[in-house]
Amino acid sequence: MTTAPPRGTPHGPRGHGLRDFYEDPAVPVASGTRRSLRQARMLATALGPAASGPRTIVDIGCGDGTAAATAAPLLAGHHVVGVDWSQDALRRAHTRLPYAVRGELTDGGLPFRSACADAVLFSEVVEHLVDPDVALDEIHRILRPGGHLMLSTPNLAAWYNRALLLAGVQPVFSEVSLRAIHGRPGSEVVGHLRLCTARALREFVTASGFEVVRLRGAPFHGVPRPLRPLDRLACRVPSLASILLLHARRT
Repeated sequence: MTTAPPRGTPHGPRGHGLRDFYEDPAVPVASGTRRSLRQARMLATALGPAASGPRTIVDIGCGDGTAAATAAPLLAGHHVVGVDWSQDALRRAHTRLPYAVRGELTDGGLPFRSACADAVLFSEVVEHLVDPDVALDEIHRILRPGGHLMLSTPNLAAWYNRALLLAGVQPVFSEVSLRAIHGRPGSEVVGHLRLCTARALREFVTASGFEVVRLRGAPFHGVPRPLRPLDRLACRVPSLASILLLHARRT
């Protein structure tokens, strides 16, 4: 998922800014199906059936639209609008979503009026932001009172990261460079700037004007196959899970 990095961000590969990094077609803009389905089920339960009135859902950082398309069968009848900063991602999103528009969380904000959305999907975005406080303020603005925020992000304290840190190895999901992976497992550079634990995520969202309803865990598609049963088991304890799925309501 991609969003526009705020002004004054560090420079990326070969001296270019983060904007160039996120416009690179090789940079991943979609995440795992399991996470998308779990998040969609949480949102579908919160919204209820569209027969009682269709709701407006804004998918901020929609990337190529894969996550929203995966969730669509569970959100039938509701209106889903994808938003992304990357023109390349939006070109791909238009093949999967009926509505996808260009927008930024900074430099003027999202192209929506205040209190217009019933729910916001914010999947695998916050870890890419230089200024997540401004992002949460903008989400708070476009959500109606009582509106739903569905946020997902990698867990710094995932079960394997705890073991890696004890061994002196850089945690999975964390990056020290936009050019290559250094000191940790994996080979894919995705531009993560911020990571949080379950406790930190709860506190951050609450301080931004939301009431946390539920926090769940989800598996990570990049876990080696032999370890995936253990990764699924860890989801029972969100503080140990690979991915944090948070449901909050705008106060």
